[in-house]
Amino acid sequence: MFDAKILTRKYWKRAFRRKRDAIATRLFDTRLGRDILISAIGPRVKTMRVDCGDHVLSFSPADYIGRKVFRKGHFERDHVDRLLSVLREHGLLRKGSALLELGGNIGTQTCYFALSGAYHRIVSVEPDPRNFRLLAVNIADNGLQEMVSAVNCAAGDREGQLDFYLNHKNHGKSSVLRQSATDEKISVPVRPVGDILLQAGVDPADIGLIWMDIEGYEPVACRSMGALMARKVPLYMEFTPAFYGKDQTRDFVADLARHYSECLAFFESGERIMKVVELPVAGEQFDVLFLR
Repeated sequence: MFDAKILTRKYWKRAFRRKRDAIATRLFDTRLGRDILISAIGPRVKTMRVDCGDHVLSFSPADYIGRKVFRKGHFERDHVDRLLSVLREHGLLRKGSALLELGGNIGTQTCYFALSGAYHRIVSVEPDPRNFRLLAVNIADNGLQEMVSAVNCAAGDREGQLDFYLNHKNHGKSSVLRQSATDEKISVPVRPVGDILLQAGVDPADIGLIWMDIEGYEPVACRSMGALMARKVPLYMEFTPAFYGKDQTRDFVADLARHYSECLAFFESGERIMKVVELPVAGEQFDVLFLR
């Protein structure tokens, strides 16, 4: 004989779970809900994969960039859209050209550039082995193997090995410059840009844009890109005087001014066209596009 009380309890438990799950589903499909969910994921979850609409991305939920992708569905895709819009306005998008991406991270911007159709080929360079593993996964998962060549090294002015510091909270902040006492030192290969392009089978003459986000190593990387910069290939980078120091910033600005005369700086207060020699040698980080 069935116990009516047991059946009633089971019914109400199932009804409660259905209601609870429906509420949770609605909550976790909001920006706030996703923020709560990603913050609560423990260290046992090493990788997650999300559908971002026109592409998919795999990431570490412990990483700042991964958490942003989970919450917003992208990581600074608007920066890529803004950059491409500016290049179009200035007549600097060359059909059939290639993109050199220094600091590919896990492939967020790589995917955005590929989806834009602005470039025929992309060479994405990433030294952090954690990021590179996910970069390769994201290239494959989005069917970009024919378009994108991923290279696991740092871009510098020589070939060899380089001390590199892994940031465990924000993999995008890993750098040749130690920024925290908790950063883990490893050794990564470093290669000149010319050798990287040769390995990828890309003619330097085909490069139509250099996109660079390498956490303070920009002056060294630029020293191996003299041929590209002499052709005034548009160069977009994070510019960080605090990383370089005033003297090195002055030297860096002088080196850049030997190749480019005009740039577009993206400050917190807004965009500003300026002469390269007028770039500030102190202050906060900002993005800059070297135009001509």
